[in-house]
Amino acid sequence: MRYAIIADIHANLAALQAVLEDIRINGGVDEIWCLGDIVGYGPEPRECLEVVQKRCTVCIAGNHDLAAIGKLDLSYFNPAAAEACRWTTEKLNPVDVHYLGDLPTKVEKGDFLLVHGSPSEPTLEYIISAGIAEKNFAFFTNKFCLAGHSHIPAAFKEEGSATQSIHLTTGIGLVLHAHRMIVNPGSVGQPRDGDPRASYAIYDSEGLMLRLYRVEYNISATQDKMMQAGLPVPLITRLEQGR
Repeated sequence: MRYAIIADIHANLAALQAVLEDIRINGGVDEIWCLGDIVGYGPEPRECLEVVQKRCTVCIAGNHDLAAIGKLDLSYFNPAAAEACRWTTEKLNPVDVHYLGDLPTKVEKGDFLLVHGSPSEPTLEYIISAGIAEKNFAFFTNKFCLAGHSHIPAAFKEEGSATQSIHLTTGIGLVLHAHRMIVNPGSVGQPRDGDPRASYAIYDSEGLMLRLYRVEYNISATQDKMMQAGLPVPLITRLEQGR
């Protein structure tokens, strides 16, 4: 079985479509798992929700998803993110709100726990260091955890009493076998590792191999739509920077 792992789409339809086409080019998958934050920041929340509902086997609630429907206070967000969230709320219809409200904050799929943030705080905590990852291994019993939220592709391996940070890069597969791991596939719609290309991963359960993929998409088209929507300028300019 082959599984595509996507996260942090953030209402960026051009990036999502590019990722789905790249998945097809790379041989297709049996299931697509989404780790949350379908909406927020970007200009096409409803369109992205429609695609996710049709294409994803399972989806987790992200912090922006919950904030857009009033289930998370905007005090958790910086001013630009909060403004984009209020804009998103105005665009959603009752069906969208119902779908987002029904999303779970964690799901178990075989050896995997799927969360948006972390096992200990599924929607809010960023796993951005080996120290944070080390603490979180105690909060799940599955062999592996898949998480998003940071928008940075990375993996953390439990090795005895230590936790090792692993930089994920395209072209080099990560074997998921002997050690427990926490893996982040990066962001589809707003990468923050200095590479503006959309990011996702494919896991092949037969070979126990996870591979990271980066995909170019029409960033300027998304930026133009954000400008037309009146979304905050810092959110627009950061797309081309990958920050």
